[in-house]
Amino acid sequence: MTIKLSNEFETVKTAWIQSVQNNEPVEKQGELYGQMLDQMLEEAKRAGEIGAESYAASTTADGKLNAVQRKFFNEINTAVGYKDEELLPEETIDNIFEDVVSEHPLLAEIGLKNAGLRLKFLKSETSGVAVWGKIFGEIKGQLDATFSEEESISHKLTAFIVLPKDLSQFGPAWIERFVRLQIDEAFSVALELAFLAGTGKDQPVGLNRSVAEDVAVVDGVYPEKEATGTLTFADSKTTVKELTALYKHHSTKENGKALAVAGKVTLVVNPADAWDVRSQYTSLNANGVYVTALPYNLKIVESVAQTAAKALSFVTGRYDAFLGGGIAVKKYDQTLAIEDLDLYVAKTFAYGKAKDDKAAAVWNLAISETAPAGEA
Repeated sequence: MTIKLSNEFETVKTAWIQSVQNNEPVEKQGELYGQMLDQMLEEAKRAGEIGAESYAASTTADGKLNAVQRKFFNEINTAVGYKDEELLPEETIDNIFEDVVSEHPLLAEIGLKNAGLRLKFLKSETSGVAVWGKIFGEIKGQLDATFSEEESISHKLTAFIVLPKDLSQFGPAWIERFVRLQIDEAFSVALELAFLAGTGKDQPVGLNRSVAEDVAVVDGVYPEKEATGTLTFADSKTTVKELTALYKHHSTKENGKALAVAGKVTLVVNPADAWDVRSQYTSLNANGVYVTALPYNLKIVESVAQTAAKALSFVTGRYDAFLGGGIAVKKYDQTLAIEDLDLYVAKTFAYGKAKDDKAAAVWNLAISETAPAGEA
């Protein structure tokens, strides 16, 4: 069973992302996050995923769940989270990780790894929406966290899950997929935001942050990197020159040791800039066919978490990105505005930090609106 989300949902999600990026009041972020969940549920309803007919149609899918999964999702509305938080079944966690990586190219290129329960993490008490770190003030959907510093991996991520109160008509397969969908959407966006621009304070250290050995870290916050240069993709010769400089920047480590980066560099751009970038390296070949290619096999990845008018390059494998500790689910002890829904929180742990300062670089984008690079 698949729940496909519309462009309308993407618009609502983008509004939430922008509110986080712009550091808008927590109340506003929580409101927009709630709207995103509301839109997700409404689209599931319109798609006919909810109801007795859907339950009958999903019985085959139910059979694909193992006994642990069926028991967990059959009992989620009566057992899970009322007394203690419980881990989602391992198979469901694996599926969530696969969804997050396969549906989000940036996380795949970064090399996000599922560390499972093999790593140790800090302890904390958390509830709220998918946001990082400590947030103060009393609002619906707020994340409050008290972190200890006894463990090395210290970044907890928590997200809301909403489920209809009466789950008897849905079937475990529908519930399992809908829970996965919500966690995927919330966690993937939060991870992209953190891995690209996280401050390091109660969250991962983003790729756009300086991690040099002598860098000044103030109150846990790592400083942002200055732009290394400007990318214009103005014409073929200029493009080769600019990308040569980009690759040369990444071809040595911070200690000066040479590093082979051919085929390993990714350039992250905001979707608003992506087509402008593509237009600069798309040309008509001698056979009358438009081809799109960049020198040195540079990969272009879009992310709404990337600042517009800027780009970020990084070397695959030189940023440590981990998820671990399983995904725990607990019933939220406050009411949700929509009375026919129950609210749960899902939380996991994450870690992210570049191996050194040369692993990533920030670039200004200055793309002209004139003709593209030229025709072959």
